[in-house]
Amino acid sequence: MATPQLGGFILKAYAGRKSKNGYTVEPFRQDRYRGAMQKWDVIVLGAGAAGMMCAAEAGRRGRRVLVVDHARSPGEKIRISGGGRCNFTNKSIAPERFLSSNPRFALSALSRFTPADFIARVDRAGIAWHEKVLGQLFCDGSATQIVRMLTESMRDAGVELKLATVVRKVRHDDDFELDTDQGALRSDRLVVACGGKSIPKIGATGFGYQIAQEFGVPVVETRPGLVPLTFAEQDLAAWKHLAGVSVTARVGHGKTGFREGLLFTHRGLSGPSILQISSYWRDGDMLQVDLADGSDVAAALKAARALNGRQSLAKALARLVPEKLAGTILDQMKLSGNLADQGNAVLDKVGTAVNGWLVRPVGSEGYRTAEVTLGGVDTRALDARTLEARTVPGLHFIGEVVDVTGWLGGYNFQWAWSSGWAAGQAV
Repeated sequence: MATPQLGGFILKAYAGRKSKNGYTVEPFRQDRYRGAMQKWDVIVLGAGAAGMMCAAEAGRRGRRVLVVDHARSPGEKIRISGGGRCNFTNKSIAPERFLSSNPRFALSALSRFTPADFIARVDRAGIAWHEKVLGQLFCDGSATQIVRMLTESMRDAGVELKLATVVRKVRHDDDFELDTDQGALRSDRLVVACGGKSIPKIGATGFGYQIAQEFGVPVVETRPGLVPLTFAEQDLAAWKHLAGVSVTARVGHGKTGFREGLLFTHRGLSGPSILQISSYWRDGDMLQVDLADGSDVAAALKAARALNGRQSLAKALARLVPEKLAGTILDQMKLSGNLADQGNAVLDKVGTAVNGWLVRPVGSEGYRTAEVTLGGVDTRALDARTLEARTVPGLHFIGEVVDVTGWLGGYNFQWAWSSGWAAGQAV
């Protein structure tokens, strides 16, 4: 975990002078946490979506719970998500929309705590929301409302929240012992909810994977997911002037495809369709892209030629895709002139270039801009109902740190709520 910029502080559920999301901010007294070691029933590492959900559930069951995080504020990834409005779930949860070495692993938690269950909590909290395309649900207002709902749930359940605290080492004998820069902490059970490596600028690290490996729990290789893809230099030279141009496209990888927005960038391609397919793409793979939103470009150009052969090819194509994109495609094909000048074979080639563009990205923008981390703690090593490590009783892994990654559109938050809820019933 990264070293915090400020000294430690603890957020406790009692009245005081300085409020932070329903908690009182109290500077640490070192003698309280050094010497006589405090012990909790459950310590949760990570004050993100899954960690706070788990802590509140465990607290409601009467467990004495402490949440520890190196960040200065809880729920940072929630706060910045969805353009600041938090795409907090999706109505269309299905196992094929989660990537994992065992996609069905997530079914147990997802079926026991569903999108409807979380929506009910949002409604009870008085948070207004709306549905966008493809079942995606967003707050009408700020994403901080979701953070506040979770911190208030923890407060009401008697959970303690300890921020700006670096965990140096985790040990296990009869109990779990955490060596932190604020002293040693002990618990009967430990829940690892540290998230993945994506968006390091808000404090993301691979600490959760490190804990798993130190306890002999296997980890599936990790890589950035839901991330923009980049071009090789020679391809970038041909396309980078289109930065800012967007279309609705179908982007395919093998048998998997997504029909959503595509955005040309200074480095390559982005937009929802690219972020979605990036989770399936691997280095060296080719993508198949239909830039015309399903329109049969060759057929449309032939029909336009029959109606008005004097119309320019560029103008006719610009009726089907953005003008700048149409010009680029024709320039690369070295085509110009009127429609009447073009035979069927030429128009078929233009159609293929638009409807069947083959592109081989050279890489991705990495964890810096990735929304999630693919891979993680191997689901074969965990109990699907409790998220407990099979070989280390009392050790649980939830949320993004686990090898379960959803599609773009609220799926990963739902996995956080569901896995956090499931572990919270068991710890």
